[in-house]
Amino acid sequence: MISKHISNKEGVYSTTATRRGLDNTPNQFDLENMKQLAKKVFEPLREWVGGPIRINSFYRGKALNKAIGGSTTSQHCKGQAMDIDDGGCKKTNAEMYAWIKENLDFDQMIWEFGTDKNPNWVHVSYVSEDKNRNRCLKAYKENGTTKYSII
Repeated sequence: MISKHISNKEGVYSTTATRRGLDNTPNQFDLENMKQLAKKVFEPLREWVGGPIRINSFYRGKALNKAIGGSTTSQHCKGQAMDIDDGGCKKTNAEMYAWIKENLDFDQMIWEFGTDKNPNWVHVSYVSEDKNRNRCLKAYKENGTTKYSII
């Protein structure tokens, strides 16, 4: 188990990896990063939400990250980032974003697309207490390219 509410299978699951036969197994360093992120961000958030939170993406090996067109510097590749979604959750993505921002230490959090009232999902990362930037961004499309603004 990565944490009380995240199994190893859930942390590495990807339909793209399965479909393409890609190995998406983290090394020990990446697994420790995943456990830190779960402990410092996911579990406190889940306790506040009072129920399950969908994880759209957690660990991505380099081959999987390339296959989905992820950034070459993605923190997902180090087990330091996860994308969460309010599907079936007791709180909206906007509520979870606001709660994390006000209550937890994190490296980077991204309001991923959606509307001004609710993002489609929330990207959140954690590095370490001394290296976290507590940086908040909003992702949007401009001429077919993803751009980010500080919020």
